[in-house]
Amino acid sequence: MSLNLKSIVAILALSLAFAAVGQAQNTADLPSVDASGAMVLAPTAAEVPQPDTTAALDYTAWRAMADRAEAVIAAAASTTAALENLRSLLVDWRSAFLGAQNANSTRIATLRTQIAALGPAPVEGASESDEIAKRRSELADQLVRLQAPGIAADEAYQRADGLIREIDTLLRERQTDQLLQLWPMPINPANWPAAFGAATSIALSLYNELRLKAASPAALSDLANMLPVVLALLLLAVAILWRGRLWVDRQIDWLQDRTSARGQRMVAFAASLGQIAIPLAGVGLITVALQMTAMLGGLSAAIVATLPMMGLQFFGVRWLGGQIFPTAAHAQSPLGLVTERRGEGRVLSASFGILLAVETLRRVVLDQQQTNAAATSVIAFPLIVIGGLLLFRMGHFLHQHLAVVKSSEETAGYVTQFALLLSRGAMLLGLLGPVLAAVGYISAASAMVYPAVMSMGLVALLLLAQQLTEDGYALITRQDEDASRTALAPVLIGFALMLATLPLFALIWGARLDDLIELWTKFREGVQLGDTRISPTIFLIFAAIFGIGYGLTRLFQSALRTSVLPRTALDQGGQNAVVSGVGYLGIFLAALVGINAAGIDLSGLAIVAGALSVGIGFGLQTVVSNFVSGIILLIERPVSEGDWIEVGTTQGIVKSISVRSTRIQTFDRSDVIVPNSDLISGRVTNYTRFSLSGRLIVPIGVAYGSDTRKVEAVLREIAEAQPMVVLTPPPQIVLAGFGADSINFEMRVILRDVNFGVTVRSEINHEIARAFTEHGIEIPFTQQDIHLRNIDELATALRSIPQPKATPAKGKSEL
Repeated sequence: MSLNLKSIVAILALSLAFAAVGQAQNTADLPSVDASGAMVLAPTAAEVPQPDTTAALDYTAWRAMADRAEAVIAAAASTTAALENLRSLLVDWRSAFLGAQNANSTRIATLRTQIAALGPAPVEGASESDEIAKRRSELADQLVRLQAPGIAADEAYQRADGLIREIDTLLRERQTDQLLQLWPMPINPANWPAAFGAATSIALSLYNELRLKAASPAALSDLANMLPVVLALLLLAVAILWRGRLWVDRQIDWLQDRTSARGQRMVAFAASLGQIAIPLAGVGLITVALQMTAMLGGLSAAIVATLPMMGLQFFGVRWLGGQIFPTAAHAQSPLGLVTERRGEGRVLSASFGILLAVETLRRVVLDQQQTNAAATSVIAFPLIVIGGLLLFRMGHFLHQHLAVVKSSEETAGYVTQFALLLSRGAMLLGLLGPVLAAVGYISAASAMVYPAVMSMGLVALLLLAQQLTEDGYALITRQDEDASRTALAPVLIGFALMLATLPLFALIWGARLDDLIELWTKFREGVQLGDTRISPTIFLIFAAIFGIGYGLTRLFQSALRTSVLPRTALDQGGQNAVVSGVGYLGIFLAALVGINAAGIDLSGLAIVAGALSVGIGFGLQTVVSNFVSGIILLIERPVSEGDWIEVGTTQGIVKSISVRSTRIQTFDRSDVIVPNSDLISGRVTNYTRFSLSGRLIVPIGVAYGSDTRKVEAVLREIAEAQPMVVLTPPPQIVLAGFGADSINFEMRVILRDVNFGVTVRSEINHEIARAFTEHGIEIPFTQQDIHLRNIDELATALRSIPQPKATPAKGKSEL
């Protein structure tokens, strides 16, 4: 079996579509009854003119269409289908008007530019030359004529949009009334005979259809001709349904044995889709075989035609349960459940599949028979009760075991948290649905139970998609499983998938497709800001142009950094400043070109800019000060990257300069972030800005009595022998003074690179210790003389202290 990505997506999309259609049919068991009881149809597409987008709009036809639509809405007596048809016509007109609003926009912009070039109109009482006044009048007349189509289109657009909103409101009210409709109570025994009669009628209809076909010679002849083919198809279908799942499982094991560890789960997932496709093919063969018998009537033909969708619901939900609660002990469950408890989850999932299939069959049969409300209520009630019990059991099962998983996690993941919330909702709806159905709210109960079941299935699909994304990311990046789970890309993809399924959730829970299309239409139209309509298209154009400009800026920066600037006389700090400046300038120009290309008019933001300037003056003044200081640092360059500076009590090497702050790495390898304003307004010591050379002072102390000239000569020899010490100017040996314990000297030298000051100081001290030892020069240490007064009195006091008695040794007797 070969399954590609397109087939996988097609099967999933088909299953979701069937689920959504099933829910839409579920809320339409009975035809809606209008308040007045009349069946007044709205105008159809053949009765009203439709807009011609290739020619000028016929506003006369539009006004006639709008007047009839207002009359139909005011009467509120049309059927739901007629109102939806009317709405689709209005949507076409509204789209045409939206496109006509920008008619002559280029010419209008040119005329406004021409009028602005003539200067401001003269104030009352002022004079203006006749030629300019005549030209101003001509341009104003042309502007009015060119603006007229756009103004008419805008007015018609607003009217069409208002009519569409009124129809949507009316349809939503009808949908609400239908959900809140009180049906005959199914627990009332008085309604049970109607249900029994309906079931009997269904059985008799099937029997009569088969009897009539069996009595027809033509039908029997067709059956005889097609019997070999029918039997072959049925045998093949039975073989597929009997052995197909086992064959798929063997294929999964075979593929896993020949796949790398990272791709095993992806291959197993793709191959497992055969658990849906192969049995569904068997159901399709049965459907075709039964239709080829020519023994089907109206009701039986409808039932047989429903078999593929029923099979898709059952096999799809069963497959989904097998993926969420896998059988293999080594397989990982997306919910983190232990192997021993997954069997119950699979049984509940298969039960949900049977429930959905039986509910689909019930809708088809009852729609064919046109049963009354009492029979429909009684027949639908047992399925609602079973669905509620299954929901409650699944919710309790998930809540019981996910609580254990949450308690074992240090920080519960969002999947566990969401699954716990979903389990509580399932238990609540599982109890509330049967209660509402028991008192007669069959539509409301059905709108709770079945959407809850389908929502749990859609959430399970999201969990599988997230797991598949993580596996695919690990396979592409060749990372292990833990690394792929903590990566950002799979999380973002999962979040995007969740947002993409929100319309499906809305459809499942009864939202109209027209409402979702309306939301998307409003989103595409955007909002009006001044003279510019801000829409997603404008943002896409701006993002595309800005992205291109940003990429070109980075490419140009890379060329400057690696190819151009290294061949100039600029130092490293100047090169970094040029690269940073080009980056800021390129980003600004890219944003400016993107705004102009998208046609965004920033004049409407003048008030916002004024309020922002006030905010800058009060709350953002520090940020702006640092920003301006950063620009000054990049232009003036009193401090560059790589300089050794001292700011206040902070001393270190400048690592990077941004528009807001500067990062300094101290000599103990810690980073200090200094605001740029401190570097501009404060006192800064730059040790290496213009030259790497710097002075080093080494203090030395010698004992009193040492030959000072000899000490000076020894120290001078040591200083001149150091390779990092420059000889012009020559080193200085200074007798600094006489201390309490030593004669103090200072060795003052100029280093070629002050960054090696600590190393040179250590080496000089080593040489001083060696040379002083060789020449017998003593390095003193601190000495103190203690003078004691009244020594005779102290001696007398000490003799008066009694001496301790000697303690006899253990084991010896005292004599």
